[in-house]
Amino acid sequence: MNKRIIVTASIFGMLAVALGAFGAHSLRSQISPSDLQIWKTAVDYQFYHTLALVFLSTFSRFKRGLINLSFWFFTLGIIFFSGSLYLLAIKSLIAGPAVSILGPVTPIGGLFFILGWISLLLAALKNK
Repeated sequence: MNKRIIVTASIFGMLAVALGAFGAHSLRSQISPSDLQIWKTAVDYQFYHTLALVFLSTFSRFKRGLINLSFWFFTLGIIFFSGSLYLLAIKSLIAGPAVSILGPVTPIGGLFFILGWISLLLAALKNK
């Protein structure tokens, strides 16, 4: 197992649980239902890709380059996709000019997720 990937997945998993609970209990009365749904989407995708990172850690000794690339793409995807959605969901609480530029950041995070899955696919196809 790859310690760096496990540590990263552990941190992202812990944060997903904490942010999910925060959204369900603290934000419910603070933001609109549509913004709460955006928050939930961020948590869901963070969890999905945290589990993907745990899976990656078990194959880290095979096709190390592509697995490492997938690790970075999933990590950046969580930061850009989920991170931007978290901020967009609470935009009414943190109003400022920086929030308005977050919309285009979310698809970049989605692209990172797609590239992570492509890297994992290529690693599987190249593994004998």
